[in-house]
Amino acid sequence: MTDKVYPSSKPNASTAATKNPKLPPPPMKAQLYNQNRHPYRPNLTSYHRKRRHGLRRCFCLCCFWSILIVILLLLLATISGCVLYLLYHPHRPTFTVASLKISQFNLTTATDGTTHLTSQLNLTVSTKNPNKKIVFHYDPIAITCLSDGTQIANGSYGNSFTSNPNNITILRSSLSSNSLLLETETVNQMRSDLKKKSRLPLKILLDTEATMKIESFESKKIGIRIKCEGIHSLTPKAGGGKSNSSSSSVAATVSDAKCEVDLRIKIWKWSF
Repeated sequence: MTDKVYPSSKPNASTAATKNPKLPPPPMKAQLYNQNRHPYRPNLTSYHRKRRHGLRRCFCLCCFWSILIVILLLLLATISGCVLYLLYHPHRPTFTVASLKISQFNLTTATDGTTHLTSQLNLTVSTKNPNKKIVFHYDPIAITCLSDGTQIANGSYGNSFTSNPNNITILRSSLSSNSLLLETETVNQMRSDLKKKSRLPLKILLDTEATMKIESFESKKIGIRIKCEGIHSLTPKAGGGKSNSSSSSVAATVSDAKCEVDLRIKIWKWSF
């Protein structure tokens, strides 16, 4: 009895290797290196250009909004001013020189040729508030008397006061100078004016600050300068000698005097 031989289910190793041979790995590609090739550098020009463009855009936007805000503020201020004017019809206060008396006016020339002035003046000014619903509160007033641009006396009205609607306030003050040194040209001009019929031209300056009150609203202090011109003194006869003096009180002509009120608005270090 013979044994039967059955074929094996497992494939023969040599046969499998023949059918599926292992391929060798592909060869490595050689990396080419060029010594003349420039190294890679990022393009910074376009980056800086974009950055400058962004900064310029932000700056333009800031300028635009700033100008727009300023325009809106000016528009609101204009509208508020128009409404205020329509409701209250505000007017500037008026000032008038009621009288000016010169009690002393001495020009004395020393041996060294210098000339000094000693003067005493009494000034009366009236101020009127022409408004119906606006009240003015004034600080003390500094007063200066000039002749041809040269100061000859100064003084002040040292009290604060209130000018109510449709009210007239009388201000009296004394101006003086003591041995005030004058230039030769100024002295010659004064002596020439004293010989004329029109006599010595005088100008009065009043400087103060005031607030304006409308019902419950009160503004900030605003500088005010009052310039009064057209005044001429009526001093007694004076010769052209070494000393010109006036001992008696004389009145100045104020019939042609006109006073102008200027608002002196201060912004930072500048006054307008």
